[in-house]
Amino acid sequence: MRRIILSTESGADLPEDLAEKHAVQVVPMHVIMDGKDYLDGSLAVQDIYDYYDRTKKIPSTTATNAHEYHDFFTNIKADYPDCIIVHIGYTSKASASFQSAVIASEDFDDLFLIDALNVTGGLAAIVMYAATLLENEPAIEPDRLVEKIEAIIPKSRLAFVPGSLEFLRAGGRVSNVAYLGGALLKLKPRIELIDGKLVSTKKYRGKMSSVAEKLLYDYLNQFDIDREQLYFQYSIGLDESLKLRVEEIAKENGFKNIKWMQAGAMISTHAGPGGFGIAGLEV
Repeated sequence: MRRIILSTESGADLPEDLAEKHAVQVVPMHVIMDGKDYLDGSLAVQDIYDYYDRTKKIPSTTATNAHEYHDFFTNIKADYPDCIIVHIGYTSKASASFQSAVIASEDFDDLFLIDALNVTGGLAAIVMYAATLLENEPAIEPDRLVEKIEAIIPKSRLAFVPGSLEFLRAGGRVSNVAYLGGALLKLKPRIELIDGKLVSTKKYRGKMSSVAEKLLYDYLNQFDIDREQLYFQYSIGLDESLKLRVEEIAKENGFKNIKWMQAGAMISTHAGPGGFGIAGLEV
């Protein structure tokens, strides 16, 4: 039986312990800061915020390119000879990374590419679904595995509130955020993935402590999320008491397992410090 290896991008913010436990291979995206190109994961997130404090400039991000993908897939094949690779990629609607994977894939056999149409925790939830499925059914055929992963993609639900409108505006990934109005009125936009695109669907007023609770209650009312697993995302700077409170609410609502995921440098460049998000799979 040939081994199936799962892979994804650093933009999934998949915690290192989960990646290692499930042997998920992660290819880094890029952060460009002060004229230097850093691989996502090699740059401390705090450095990004310190850089902004000093310069009032926000780093940019770039996708993994086709050459890097070629090397990435080649290395997986070298480490796991005769393996089959199933790559679950960052939404193609917000990055060129998936297209780079498509270009690189032309030189490989037994390589399946899946556009997850999601980012950060929403992407991680899909990857973890695939990892769990693969462990529970180690003899599953690759075509069947891909079919099941693709079927779960529309059920992955991500919603988050960025910590800084300035970072969100500069990132330019959300086209319908009224930055100036939100900043003046102290409004915080709720961002969701809709058809693979980042869209502002609602605005909250108030401090992040109350906004996070409102977001969580709205999320649970809107979606029937599988109570087996819930993912919380945060960018550094989020208050610890807020974390305890939303985790308490999740447990009160029947969630059995809650996993916190820190946004990496690439995602933090867009979300800013003190952001909060939720991800899970609908039943």
